[in-house]
Amino acid sequence: MIVRKSFNLVAIFQFAGHHLWWLVAYMLVVSLSYNLLGWNWLAIPWLPVSLIGTAVAFYIGFKNNQSYDRVWEARKIWGAIVNSSRSWGVMVNSFICNNEDTQMSEKELMQVKKRLIYRHISWLYVLRNQLLAPTQWEHASLKGLYGKVARQRQEVGGVGLFKEYLNEKQKENYFSDEKQWSGAANGATQIISLQSLDIADLETKGILHMRKQLDMQKVLSDFYDHQGRAERIKKFPFPRQYANMSFIFNCIFIFLLPLGIVAEFAKLGEAGVWLMIPFGTIVGWTYVVMELIGDYSENPFEGLPTDTPMLSICRTIEIDLLQILGEDEIPKPIQPVNDVLM
Repeated sequence: MIVRKSFNLVAIFQFAGHHLWWLVAYMLVVSLSYNLLGWNWLAIPWLPVSLIGTAVAFYIGFKNNQSYDRVWEARKIWGAIVNSSRSWGVMVNSFICNNEDTQMSEKELMQVKKRLIYRHISWLYVLRNQLLAPTQWEHASLKGLYGKVARQRQEVGGVGLFKEYLNEKQKENYFSDEKQWSGAANGATQIISLQSLDIADLETKGILHMRKQLDMQKVLSDFYDHQGRAERIKKFPFPRQYANMSFIFNCIFIFLLPLGIVAEFAKLGEAGVWLMIPFGTIVGWTYVVMELIGDYSENPFEGLPTDTPMLSICRTIEIDLLQILGEDEIPKPIQPVNDVLM
């Protein structure tokens, strides 16, 4: 997630500035061909080009709106995980206690609480890692230059900025029973299953009343629901017919753009043809940037700067749960790096 209030010129050119070069080159070729070579047949009426441009603008607007819905849905899912996690921490801390039929020591009760809280924190980080696993339609999985650029953006402006976010003690606490779920196809699912078995065992031992156990099982079911909704976004791509046709329509419009405006600028005189180069470049670049914004918003879990800040949310939950337990060593919140929060 990009946290700066506004983009400066450097950030804008880092995101889409490289597209200016080929746009300038294309506009220059058309201008030279029309003005110096006398290829007046290149010019086409502006009206059909403007109609295509209007249609493309509406189409890109629809695509970008749907892409934003995926981003916002991802953020709502993780917001729900925050709320359910806090409920889980409060329940673990208050429900697990002795009654008239049980006599566990305070140390034993605290070990049970820590196990349930630590395991939940491990679920958060495991779920995040699973959601960051690349799929074949994401940018980092592409071949050639596009994939290379995307992987570079991940490294220098995305998840690569936050590689060391857990110290050795945190890893030891949260992943002490990793062998019970590390070999599973879906580790996050197995962690919730272990939590459920633990809760059922506590009810059998009399530590938990049946009603309290059912309440805690309901929260675990909520975690499954949140996980499933996040996996739905991750594993179902933005429909390619919408995404790809938007790109194709954009290419058609940009190809026709200088052919449609060169004659219009020629009416301004000999110098007018050359004015077509900067103005045509600006118009074409605007459409390219609109396409890129939607393209990079389709997948909110791919490790790029435009992602949902899962790591920051995981750390926020971790801090809340450890403070509910009354622990002294509390990690610091994740801070933005280069105006990016992951």
